[in-house]
Amino acid sequence: MTTTTAAADPAATAPAPPEPRRRRRLTPGRVIAWIVMIVILVVTLFPFYWMLRTALSSNTALATDPTSLLPVGFSAGGFERVFGLQSVEEAVAQGGSGASINFWRYLLNSVIVATTITVVQTFSCAMAAYAFSRLRWKGRDTVFLIFLGAMMIPQIFTLLPNFILIKNLHLVDTLVGIMLPTLFISPFAIFFLRQFFNNISREVEEAALIDGASKVRVFFTLILPMAGAPMATLALLTYMTAWNEYFWALMVSYTDSSRVLTVALAVFRAQSPQSGTDWAGLMAATLVAAAPMLILFAVFAKRIVNSIGFSGIK
Repeated sequence: MTTTTAAADPAATAPAPPEPRRRRRLTPGRVIAWIVMIVILVVTLFPFYWMLRTALSSNTALATDPTSLLPVGFSAGGFERVFGLQSVEEAVAQGGSGASINFWRYLLNSVIVATTITVVQTFSCAMAAYAFSRLRWKGRDTVFLIFLGAMMIPQIFTLLPNFILIKNLHLVDTLVGIMLPTLFISPFAIFFLRQFFNNISREVEEAALIDGASKVRVFFTLILPMAGAPMATLALLTYMTAWNEYFWALMVSYTDSSRVLTVALAVFRAQSPQSGTDWAGLMAATLVAAAPMLILFAVFAKRIVNSIGFSGIK
């Protein structure tokens, strides 16, 4: 008995050719939209370029051609003064004050303050948000409304009471005094995480509770892993806010032992020599202080945007 096998049709087995990519039609509205986006991009990035241009210029040359779009008298002296790599004579000759700048101490203080606030605040706000979302207790909704109302109070109204409290606790001119007012609670962080916890299916928690898990274990082993994305976004926003804090740190810190980078910029500005402001050094210091936040935002910008419209597990 012979068996015949039909030959496969080459036309049937050959992969279909890719469809030609259609070019989007260029319309006046699309052209206007691109022009507006480019203008906004240029306006947004130009200040950073101008800071870099000024930082790479010489103070003496800046006075001769202040409107040049390129560095005038190209020099890295501003960055050298920021990092303490110039002698007093060299700094004065290039338009600096000659005063020593403890940059690495300021940087360490900023890292300690921002990191501690981020870790403690994100964790404590996650616990508070879970309590507002899942636990049933008397007055829960009233307390939550009070927290939401705290978001509407301008910071300027709380500066004086906080300063009196820090002074009575003898924490003025300490890193703890800088961190304490925002160390544990942030109304926005609680509201942000509570909205996510509300969208997590209760059946998931009930199944864990039936298996014998406690509320604490459910929170640490089940809820926190699910909330990884919004907590990472919240941690990044908290870190950036703590890093950029200026007015409160200026009120509390008086010496290098507790001075952070943002306050150090004001000190650097105050040390200007009689010949005028050390614009090259000031712009170099500003860029160095802003660089960590620019890098963080550039790396995690997509995560931040995506997590603003997050939804929980259904």
